[in-house]
Amino acid sequence: MYLNGQAFHNWYRFVLAYPPELVRKYIEGFGLSDESVVLDPFCGTGTTLVECKLRGITSVGLETNPVARFASSVKVDWKTDPDLLEREAGNIACAAESELYSHGIDDNRVFDGSLEDIPLKGLDPALAKLLLANSISPIPLHKTLVLLEALRRHRNEPYYRYGLLAMAKALVSPISNLAFGPEVGVGRIKTDVPVIGSWLREMEAICADLRTAPGCPEVETTVLGEDARRVSEVVASESIDAVITSPPYPNEKDYTRTTRLESIILGFVGSNADLRAVKRSLIRSNTRGVYKTDDDDLWAAGYPEVQLIARLIEQRRLDLGKTSGFEKLYGRVTRLYFGGMARHLAHLRAVLRPGAQLAYVVGDQASYLGVMIRTGQLLAAIAQTLGYELVSVDLFRTRRATATNQQLREEVVVLKWPGRVER
Repeated sequence: MYLNGQAFHNWYRFVLAYPPELVRKYIEGFGLSDESVVLDPFCGTGTTLVECKLRGITSVGLETNPVARFASSVKVDWKTDPDLLEREAGNIACAAESELYSHGIDDNRVFDGSLEDIPLKGLDPALAKLLLANSISPIPLHKTLVLLEALRRHRNEPYYRYGLLAMAKALVSPISNLAFGPEVGVGRIKTDVPVIGSWLREMEAICADLRTAPGCPEVETTVLGEDARRVSEVVASESIDAVITSPPYPNEKDYTRTTRLESIILGFVGSNADLRAVKRSLIRSNTRGVYKTDDDDLWAAGYPEVQLIARLIEQRRLDLGKTSGFEKLYGRVTRLYFGGMARHLAHLRAVLRPGAQLAYVVGDQASYLGVMIRTGQLLAAIAQTLGYELVSVDLFRTRRATATNQQLREEVVVLKWPGRVER
């Protein structure tokens, strides 16, 4: 075990991601060992994968958000020499600083000149439109792009990936103007901040963690850019002993917005078409990710509890006289969400070994016109109809919905797969 419980995790994380301690609890509770194989079908930025690697447990993660998938893959790669990484980071920083000096910019001092005197670098206008307005100010963006150019001269080197991940982390905070509460938005506008210095601090933190890694066992960690609803197509049959994961919540949150800034600036998303492709690969949890051809709602047709919630949401919409296009989709996105989760759980059965144990971190929601959605209860009911055994629904934490002031539960739905059932 490592004294720093956040080692490797803090290289890049989602806001409000579930904590490593929760993963540790279920790794220990499930009695997993170095002979086990763990799957995280919604692996995000790799919390489960990192914890498994720390314990010598083979793991597989699925994630279709490209920047999150990249983060997961880098966070479990501990082979690079930290001394080399630190030295090359210094060289890259010096090159970027020299370029900025030629423009009359000192990264360590607030720029107080005229923007008209500087050949500012910027984003392609089509890509800039995909960002929240004022996500990042002109000078910090210019500095970031100069640093990115310096880093990309090393794109074929093994340390390049760590530098790019450090940029993703620094971009979100402190370089950008973004704020999370928990939805992403724009906070205080920072006209200038130290960009190279911020990046170097992230690189130093990565190097410090890598220096603890040589004692870790070399275990296999695989990260796949695949849709969790098609898990049986990409993971070997009866190969998984446990699942520890947290799928999206049905909360009208566009999860691609959370990573939009770093995805665009660092080149993980290069067009609006790329962004749509990412959205199509996700469980439908918000109306901005719903498409006419979606059919996951067919998987929810046999679950009366889901149909009832969807009808209640639609009735509330009518009672309140809500007529926007998004509001009209609230009922449908609820069916799509639970249908997508049913589809995932149905396909998951083929890859589980008999006796496999599962932990799904989910949360209650009241995002659709204040109608309460008890996500854990509904997911447990769906799983049972698919042949899973319900072991428990454990309270993880509670929070208060900002819009409705309702108390919401975040829970861990614990399941067991007994083996094959009649289809």
